[in-house]
Amino acid sequence: METIVLRNVTKTYKTGENRVSALAGVDLKVGKGEFLAVMGASGSGKSTLLNILGCLDTVTSGEYALDGHRVSDLAGSELADIRNRKIGFVFQGFYLLPRTAAIENVELPLLYDRSHRITDPRKEAAAALERVGLGDRLHHVPSQLSGGQQQRVAIARALVTRPAIILADEPTGNLDSRTSLEIIGLFQNLHREGITIVMVTHEPDIASFTERIIEMRDGMVIGDHRVFDSGDAARDPVNDSGSAPGSFPGAAQTEGHTP
Repeated sequence: METIVLRNVTKTYKTGENRVSALAGVDLKVGKGEFLAVMGASGSGKSTLLNILGCLDTVTSGEYALDGHRVSDLAGSELADIRNRKIGFVFQGFYLLPRTAAIENVELPLLYDRSHRITDPRKEAAAALERVGLGDRLHHVPSQLSGGQQQRVAIARALVTRPAIILADEPTGNLDSRTSLEIIGLFQNLHREGITIVMVTHEPDIASFTERIIEMRDGMVIGDHRVFDSGDAARDPVNDSGSAPGSFPGAAQTEGHTP
């Protein structure tokens, strides 16, 4: 079953009298529980694609279906409800409130949940932090946490609404190699639990830990490859020897994939 389906999606921005095509006829299917990396140069359309998948922006033309429901025709509060119920976001910048404890940062999305699905937000936030290995850091503010721990708080915040999908935009961009592997290992664990993950990255070694890589250029998908030996980030040699991420045999081996 496909969680995400894009059909001939375009996105055009107007700047004065000029039109800029950010997406030019994207077709994409992402199955339930897939771990997908999106790669491409700056300006290739990666961020625009992620914004549309996250219901932060709308398509100019084409169709976007999420969990079988067409969302490309929705706007305003309807998109906000979908974002809150179905999608968790993780960014390169952690975007944590600096004077607020970890548990309160994680609890924040639940304040906007009008469905009131979760009856005990504080308990849910604590469970999310425990899930990412920070059960003993509930009351630490961001300045008391390392960069990797701050990103774990951000991931817990993405998980607290029990989303079906996590969208991650360069989640290891501000981290060193060892910490990057810890974060990717956490994403791999979430993937094994059945969460669909779409991650934008410019690092091939990080992308090699996913199970599928799509490449973008000029607003189009120009490559779609299945990673058949993605490895386990938790067992990467960098954890023992300090070698570069993805240095294990077969890390970047891929095969062509047709959606």
